[in-house]
Amino acid sequence: MHDLTLTRRNVMLGAAAVAGASTVGLKAGPALAKEPMAMEQVPYFYRFKHGSMRGTVISDGILPLGDPSGAFLGVSKEEVGQMLTRNFLDPTNVILEQNILVLDTGSNVVLFDTGMGESPMFGPTTGKMMQNLEVAGIDPASIDTVLCTHGHCDHVWGIMTDDGKRNFPNAQIYISQADFDFWTDEDKLSVTDPGFIKPFVEGARKNLLPNRDRIVFLKDGEEFLPGIQAMATPGHTVGHTMFLLTSDGQTMAAIGDTTHHQVLLMERPLMEFAYDTNPQQSAQTRYRVLDMIASERMPLIAYHFPWPGIGHIAKRGEGFEYYPAPMVMQELPG
Repeated sequence: MHDLTLTRRNVMLGAAAVAGASTVGLKAGPALAKEPMAMEQVPYFYRFKHGSMRGTVISDGILPLGDPSGAFLGVSKEEVGQMLTRNFLDPTNVILEQNILVLDTGSNVVLFDTGMGESPMFGPTTGKMMQNLEVAGIDPASIDTVLCTHGHCDHVWGIMTDDGKRNFPNAQIYISQADFDFWTDEDKLSVTDPGFIKPFVEGARKNLLPNRDRIVFLKDGEEFLPGIQAMATPGHTVGHTMFLLTSDGQTMAAIGDTTHHQVLLMERPLMEFAYDTNPQQSAQTRYRVLDMIASERMPLIAYHFPWPGIGHIAKRGEGFEYYPAPMVMQELPG
């Protein structure tokens, strides 16, 4: 019987032998490459169908949080690093995607959140929404509805340009009143230890107040547009809202920031997150929502999960596991 045991050394020696054999009797020719390989990434968007609805996921670019111990709390730095390493992720820098959904329901063209806008707060990799909308062939003027899961920078700062123009001039804007009131509260600009609160409030006021006449406040449980129902999920912010999208008897959850990370806050859903307004409430909300989605085998789209953020989750021990949906790259049926 042949010994089929493989070692790293055997594999490397075998590869070298194959490479060597392929050149026997051949005269080396000139290199054919004319220019260095291009390394810049192309703009990215992804189309999918949900029942009779048509969705396009637009990226606003990656959002780097840096050292995970600064954002994910209540678990040791070593354990967080081990969780990331075990899943082949960088243990020194947590990277979040920004998956903005554009949904054509048949009666409305709906944009879910708006990214960082033109702000450099998290570096040069954000603020790609408008560019990617153009590449995807979506006219911002055709968007009649903007849904804001909450009032944080990476969700409402793309409503306006830096020079005060509306990116979506024909859109009605929906947000919870609790979040609107909290993030536009002028008194928060003078708190003694503002942390990230002060710049977040400044940005929310810049983007929301000029649009007050076109803002509608969401109500928990309300189907405020055909096939789109609001679901209050407080904790990350006081009025954080996710959405249930139903078409042809199929329901998908657009969970916003109910959870931020496909590993850390799935395996340990009760871990606290530094950007939560109420970390304990957020953890309880997160567990409740994930348990519901897993129990009902409901597809979801997560704002910060790896591109394009569409998949399923299942219960695993005391936590959950995320299963990305295969990307369908062929032309979608009509």
